[in-house]
Amino acid sequence: MKKKGIFYLLEVFIAILYLIPFYVLISMSLKTSTDLSSKWVFPGYFYFDNYRNAWKEAQLGSALINNIIITVCSVIFLIVIGACASYPLARFKSKLNKFIYTLFIACMIVPALTILVPLYRFVIDIGGINTHWALILLLVTFSLPLTIFLYTGFIGSVPKSLDEAALMDGCSRVGIFFRIILPQLKPVTSTVVILTGVGIWNDYQFSVFFLQSKDMQTITVSLSSFISQFQSNISYVAAGCLIGMLPIAALYLFMQKYFIKGLTDGSVKG
Repeated sequence: MKKKGIFYLLEVFIAILYLIPFYVLISMSLKTSTDLSSKWVFPGYFYFDNYRNAWKEAQLGSALINNIIITVCSVIFLIVIGACASYPLARFKSKLNKFIYTLFIACMIVPALTILVPLYRFVIDIGGINTHWALILLLVTFSLPLTIFLYTGFIGSVPKSLDEAALMDGCSRVGIFFRIILPQLKPVTSTVVILTGVGIWNDYQFSVFFLQSKDMQTITVSLSSFISQFQSNISYVAAGCLIGMLPIAALYLFMQKYFIKGLTDGSVKG
């Protein structure tokens, strides 16, 4: 019982640590710009105009639409390409496939900012500045290694006997993938959607360089306009952050029952 009590206390402590930033964020979002009280002191008067002003001045309506377009398109491409590429990597053990898989894993440790200059030059050459499709292309490229890693591990945990039985029944490899393997990928697909979707939704490093037009900017870039050398309106930023996190938080709550299952069922096999 003592050990259980210690674990419960530890869980509560960790939960409080995670909740502290949200408390500070909500507290700051409800204070006026002239309120100089500590961030730990919850306001006695709720100033909801911060949300209205942040929505209007940062043009969060168009920014949310841009976020949705970029995130949804990127995640769809990641699921299709990642699942199709992972099936042969997981099922056909060869030196070439092992090399390709290792190459994808190695790409996960390459910081995107280290090749930002050639990327910027490339996007200019293809006319991709201030376009959704160019940013989607970059985000898919840099998120694909993690997607393939997750899908390959999960498919490797699916018994090969299913493939063999289908082959004996005259089913092609393409048919096996779409009829047998793909329906079983729901848990890991939820994991891919959450892990890559959150990263793409919150992307700043690419968006700030490649989406320079105000009407093309995402939420993270739009909110950065409230902080500069000459001004710092933290209350607007806090309110905008809470608005921006609502869609992705709702997505997580909707898919959370599959999230852990997708991480554990295929945990690094193959």
